[in-house]
Amino acid sequence: MAVKPGVSCHNLQLRRLLTLRHSTMSLPPAKSSALLTLARGLLQIVYPNLCWICRQPIPPDQHAFCLPCHAALFTDPRPSCPRCAATVGPFAQVENGCPACRDQGFAFDRAVRLGPYEGPLRDVILRTKDALGEGLAEIIAAEWSASLSDKLRELGIQCVVPVPLHWWRRWQRGYNQSDALARALANTLNVPCHAYGLRRLRATKMQTSLSPTSRRENMRGAFVARRTVPLSGKSVLLVDDVMTTGSTAHEAARALRKAGAERVILAVLGRAEA
Repeated sequence: MAVKPGVSCHNLQLRRLLTLRHSTMSLPPAKSSALLTLARGLLQIVYPNLCWICRQPIPPDQHAFCLPCHAALFTDPRPSCPRCAATVGPFAQVENGCPACRDQGFAFDRAVRLGPYEGPLRDVILRTKDALGEGLAEIIAAEWSASLSDKLRELGIQCVVPVPLHWWRRWQRGYNQSDALARALANTLNVPCHAYGLRRLRATKMQTSLSPTSRRENMRGAFVARRTVPLSGKSVLLVDDVMTTGSTAHEAARALRKAGAERVILAVLGRAEA
């Protein structure tokens, strides 16, 4: 179920629907619903509703994904470690972590994921890293936040902070996909999103080509929390798109701890195997 390349009109369709949804929020429910129904009908004529993954037509009242692709994206097929979100066996003992993290020291307390970094989820995450992927990132974020909200409320999250890109990489891409994820989670939880709560101090090397030891060295001291953001005593949700060794998340969480955060929970879309 490989992701097929997107087209600009599909991005535009989603953008217009999102814009209309925000603009009708202040209207009475009956009028808002009627306007949205009319708009969807008109957009369906001009921009046919296609699944973002398989590009097959879907009904007008079904947004973004067909049912099989939705299930493939938003159903985690395997259990995961509560400390590092790595895939574990069905009978694994994970009270003190799993074999992937038991000997690792992380500055975050626990981690949650959408699923393993493979298949359709991997393809979608890679597409969100493209300059034209913001619309896809927003719809993934909305779906993910709805499915994750109960678990995060139980953890007592008080604010959300995305892992930042270096300013140069953000300028090249046009946006930060982790920021889009963080905004959706904060909106669902009804807590503040500090989009610029962390600052990336330097442009680090791409982690994908580095060994686990080199990854840790590459990210050491890469982040600092902004003094204007109130983090003292807070339970913070740190958001990123992918975790592999945890080096980036650890350094970001360490900066949040240094600024006074009491707890740091990590939320990632995909958990890759190191």
